[in-house]
Amino acid sequence: MKPVLDVEAVRRLEDLIEKEGTSKAELMELAGEVVAGAVERFEPARVVVLTGFGNNGGDGWVAADILQHKGIHVDVVSPVEPDEVPAALARHVARRTAARDVTVCVGPSKDELAALIEQADVVVDSILGTGFHGEVRTPFSIWIRTLNELSPTVVAVDVPSGLNAETGVAADPCVRADTTVTMLASKIGLYSADGPEYAGEVICGELFERLSEVIGEVDHVADIVDPADFYGCLEELPGSVDKYSRGSVLVVAGSSAYPGAAMMAAKAAARAGAGYVAVAAPETCANLIRMALPAIPVIAAPADARGAFGSAARSVICEIAPKYDCVLCGPGMTTAAGCMQVVTGLLEEDVPLILDADALNCLARVTIDGIESTPELYRREAPLIMTPHHRELSRLSGAEKVGGLADAVREAQRIVWAAGSSNLVVLAKGPTTAAVGVERVLLPPAGPVALATAGSGDVLAGILAGVIATAAAEPESWELLCSYAVAIHSDAGYAAASALGPRSVIATDLIEVIGSAMQMVEDEVTAGLGLSDPEGE
Repeated sequence: MKPVLDVEAVRRLEDLIEKEGTSKAELMELAGEVVAGAVERFEPARVVVLTGFGNNGGDGWVAADILQHKGIHVDVVSPVEPDEVPAALARHVARRTAARDVTVCVGPSKDELAALIEQADVVVDSILGTGFHGEVRTPFSIWIRTLNELSPTVVAVDVPSGLNAETGVAADPCVRADTTVTMLASKIGLYSADGPEYAGEVICGELFERLSEVIGEVDHVADIVDPADFYGCLEELPGSVDKYSRGSVLVVAGSSAYPGAAMMAAKAAARAGAGYVAVAAPETCANLIRMALPAIPVIAAPADARGAFGSAARSVICEIAPKYDCVLCGPGMTTAAGCMQVVTGLLEEDVPLILDADALNCLARVTIDGIESTPELYRREAPLIMTPHHRELSRLSGAEKVGGLADAVREAQRIVWAAGSSNLVVLAKGPTTAAVGVERVLLPPAGPVALATAGSGDVLAGILAGVIATAAAEPESWELLCSYAVAIHSDAGYAAASALGPRSVIATDLIEVIGSAMQMVEDEVTAGLGLSDPEGE
């Protein structure tokens, strides 16, 4: 796993590294080497390096020096003369670089800057670093707008200039990078709010040989999950398995208005490996679901006048729920009074429970000022997984708005910490999804934009139910098991987008490629562990 830090943790990490004997000046030299290496991947003949006043600019000056020595023509653009750079370390490397063969352009006009950029194969953005917040001031606002208008290949240093490294909120303007080379560890802002849109591919330069020894001494906002981390989630099917021992799922979902959500969730659970999947749905839509899913038994529960679960549904569903290895509740259920009773009843049962979609909205309506104010409502011995998207999470926590990953992690942690249970996970869904547990936050592989389609969340909930039901034993980490399900969902998105195009994918397309996606994840795991046979033997 790779750590994700906030800005304060990065500063503490740099101080720890300095105490270990590696100075900030050495780190700047190493950072410049990493940036230069990232630029070289594009095989440029000409490079423009845009520098600012601080140490982020210093990294750019070092990279310029290295690239020039490798025979690449480099133009460094600076707001001031090298001798006048305010930051001491950056001033030192600026003077050194300017004394060599690098061409330095100080305070260019917009037209002069545009002419340099138009000639460049790659532009290095080292204007503003992790300390940026607020507004981008001149001349940098002019530089960034000019850069974005011309759209060259851009390599950003640490964060794209204009992006808040803490919140991921992009200023106007903000550099749109093709690649961001971030130092020591990834910053939370690269994955939050506007971050993914502006950062492009994120490369992490670790810089310090013994980084793994010291990075544990600072708080991690999250950890990025590598495919190899899923190795323990892969389970071979034993020869003696039957449909019941293979894992059973009860999907409590649907209504007359939204029967399709129950169908998609149930089918996804079966595709994800569960040997026996059943649906409990209101009697008004049970026959429709039976006809659509002939391989899946459907239990008709009492319904209200509008075709949602009625008040008598709670006893029917809670009686059968403990017979299953996992219960998924919520897709297409609505928030009728009977549905709220079903949710609160299932919370009392001793069975792994996933609350998704309307089950979460029911839970939010039961409480006032956020569910963390009444943690006894959802504190339980059996595992509980909540799968809110950002709007559902704001209803659960009582927050006015959840604007991105950083907000989502904070609000999810409030919910988890209030209960304090090690088997409670809030899977905060978004462009970057976070599996938030009581002790750590994991960021599984993100999927394509094709997943931003109605019903995609129902499919993910079904995959998650299938994964939990088929786990051979209680996992060491519920967060990792949830991340594994997200990885399958993400690869299903890529597979469907590859076949149909990202604009044409609908949720049912994802279900049909779940098997292929599970194989993709397994292949990524074995490749990450070096277990794949390069000769195919």
